Amino acid sequence: MRKDDTAPAKGHDSNVIALNSHRPVPRFPHIAQVEAYWDALRGARLVPDRSEVDPRGIERALEYAFILEQVAPGVGRLRIAGGHLSDLLGMEVRGMPLSAFFVPEARVDLASTLEQVCSTPSVVTLSLQAETGIGKPALDARLLLLPMTDAFDRVTRILGCLDSQGAVGRAPRRFAITARRLRPLGTAEAKPHWPGSAPQLADRAVKHGLADSPARFDPAAPRRADYLRLVRTDR
Repeated sequence: MRKDDTAPAKGHDSNVIALNSHRPVPRFPHIAQVEAYWDALRGARLVPDRSEVDPRGIERALEYAFILEQVAPGVGRLRIAGGHLSDLLGMEVRGMPLSAFFVPEARVDLASTLEQVCSTPSVVTLSLQAETGIGKPALDARLLLLPMTDAFDRVTRILGCLDSQGAVGRAPRRFAITARRLRPLGTAEAKPHWPGSAPQLADRAVKHGLADSPARFDPAAPRRADYLRLVRTDR
């Protein structure tokens, strides 16, 4: 029987290299997904609006993502948080300050960072390292902070992601800051403020459902809580 001319020569398989097997795997893949989603949302604008966030855009990173509200200069409170953040502290974290994830010595630096995220505004990435001890193995993490506007165009919301590498171990796990990367996006004009005249603010309040009519708008009144839209994909 004549040997098939199309058969590969013996031993040549060892020379075939699958290039896709040599692609680097991101150490913190959820960070990359959240940042890419935020960047696509904002487009040519300085920052996106918090109301535009759709969970489907970061489906694979939801457990690591959160939305933060700046309630005072340098103070951020978690409004929505994925399950991984609760695992790190061993408790429900919604309503807690972001500083709860940090050792006391790092909280001043964190406050300064949160203020820069909203006032410049800036994109910030923090490299973190958890305290170790009995039942607490080495744990490296990365924290991404992305500025967003609220219903009044103030930069007071932050889309974030806290991704860790290693076993969580015994909670709570709190972190020290080992490195910081800051990327300013604009000028000081983007600081949190109440932009526009009173009529403009009143019209915006009606648009976002914060008042029934411009005449009944009170800028000092408590505002409604933000929310994520829940989207059913099985219909």
